[in-house]
Amino acid sequence: MSEVKFYYGEEVPLEMHKVRIVQKINLKPVERRLEAIEEAGFNTFLLKNDDIFMDMLTDSGVNAMSDKQQAAMLEADDSYAGSTTFTKLDNKVREIFKKEFFLPMHQGRACENIISQVFVQPGTIVPMNYHFTTTKAHIVINGGTVEEIFTDEALKITSEHPFKGNMDIDKLNALIEEHGREKISFVRVEAGTNLIGGQPFALENLEEVRQVCDKYDLMLVLDASLLADNLYFIKQREEKCKEMSIKEITGAISDLCDIVYFSARKLGCARGGGVCTNNKEAYLKMRELVPLYEGFLTYGGMSVREMEALTIGLEETMEENMINQGPQFIAYMTDELVKKGVPVVTPAGGLGCHLNAMEFLDHLPQTKYPAGALAAALYLVSGVRGMERGTLSEQREEDGSETLAHMELLRLAMPRRVYTLSQVKYAVDRIAWLYENRDLIGGLTYVEEPKVLRFFFGRLEANSNWPEQLAAKFREDFGESL
Repeated sequence: MSEVKFYYGEEVPLEMHKVRIVQKINLKPVERRLEAIEEAGFNTFLLKNDDIFMDMLTDSGVNAMSDKQQAAMLEADDSYAGSTTFTKLDNKVREIFKKEFFLPMHQGRACENIISQVFVQPGTIVPMNYHFTTTKAHIVINGGTVEEIFTDEALKITSEHPFKGNMDIDKLNALIEEHGREKISFVRVEAGTNLIGGQPFALENLEEVRQVCDKYDLMLVLDASLLADNLYFIKQREEKCKEMSIKEITGAISDLCDIVYFSARKLGCARGGGVCTNNKEAYLKMRELVPLYEGFLTYGGMSVREMEALTIGLEETMEENMINQGPQFIAYMTDELVKKGVPVVTPAGGLGCHLNAMEFLDHLPQTKYPAGALAAALYLVSGVRGMERGTLSEQREEDGSETLAHMELLRLAMPRRVYTLSQVKYAVDRIAWLYENRDLIGGLTYVEEPKVLRFFFGRLEANSNWPEQLAAKFREDFGESL
C-alpha cells in the first residue's frame, strides 16, 4: 500500500485514482426534502434519486467502475450458451478462489435462494457469525432457523476489538453438541457482518471454524459479498497476514470454505453474482436449479457485459490500493464524528459508517424505530440517504410482536470510488448539527407493513409533527443555505 505523509495540515486518506467521468447530483431545499420524505412514507428506500444529494443507502450495485472495466464491456460475447465472456469469468474465479466449479447468478440473494433450497431442510439450523436479512429470509422460507454464534465483543458499540465479526468457537461446538450434527444444514460465515457495523472476521478465527466443521463433517459456506473490506482488515490488523498479498489471503480464506458465494454488486464493482465450490456433488445439486431460476449455465441471469466488467473487477479487487479507499474513508468519517461526540460503531468497519441510533435518540424506544427515524431525519436536514439497520429490518414474530434488533444503526454506506472527501465532510457537518438537535426527532409508526422484508417497501408516518419542527429549526440555523 502507498504510504503518503502530509507535511502540513491534517492527515486525510488519499485517493489512488483520478476521476474521468462525472455525474451530476442535486441538493434540493429543505422544504422539498420534507415533502420527499413524506411522499416516501418515511422510508429512505422509497425516495427518488432526483431528490437525493449523497446516496449512502448501500454499496450494492452503485460502486464506480474503472476505465478498464468499462472498456472490457465492449468486448462481450453475447451468446446464449458457451459464451467466451463466461469462460473469461470462469477462469478468473478459478484463479482467485481456487474453485473448480462456478455457477453464475444474477445477484447475491439468488445464490442464497439456491443454496437454501438445496441444503436447508425443515427443522434444520444454520449457525452463522451474524445473519443478513435476505439470507435469513431464504433459510426460514425453506423451513430452517438461524442461530447467531457471535462473540461477546460483537454487540459492543464502542470497542477496540479488531475482529468483531468472529464466530464464538465454544458456542458453535455447544450448539452442534446440543442439536446433533444431523440438524445442522451448514455453517455460514459472512465476510463483514453487515448488520452490526460491517465488522470483519480474522483468518485465524475462520481456521478454527473450519476445524469444528471438520470435526462434525459439516460444510462451511462463505458469503464473500463484502470480502474486499474484510481482506483489507485482515492485512492491516492480523499480524501473521501483514506480509501476505491480498491474493494470498483470498486463497487462504477460500481454501477453508466448501462453498463461496458473492454478490458482484459489491465484490467486483459490477452486477451479478455467483457460487463456486470444489465439491462436485454440491455443484451438481445446485446446477439443476440455475436454469430454472437464473438462466443457462454460462450466463445465469447476468448480462455478458457485466461479466466482462466483473472479470476485471475481481482482478482489481486483489490490489490493496483499490480496496483500501472504502475502509479509509469510513475510518475518517467515523473518527471525525467521534471528535464531535456523535455515537458511532467503533472500530470503523467496512461497508459504511454506522451511527448508533439507540444512543443518538435515547429518548425513543425501539418500538418507535429510532434507526428509521434517524434515517428520515438525516435525509431531511442534508439530502443524505442512509439505510436503517435495526428493528425495522427485522420481521415480526408469528404472534405479531416485534423482534427487537440487537442494535439500532443508521448505516451510511460508502460506495467505492464514488464520493469525494469534501462530500464526506459535508455529511459529517450535517450529522453533527442533527446530533445537537436530536431532541426534536420523534418516532415512526407503520401504516403499510409487508410481512416479508418489510423495510424494503413498507410505509410509515411520523408520530407527531416533528419533521416540520426539525425543518423549521434547520431553516432558522442555516438561513437560505441548502
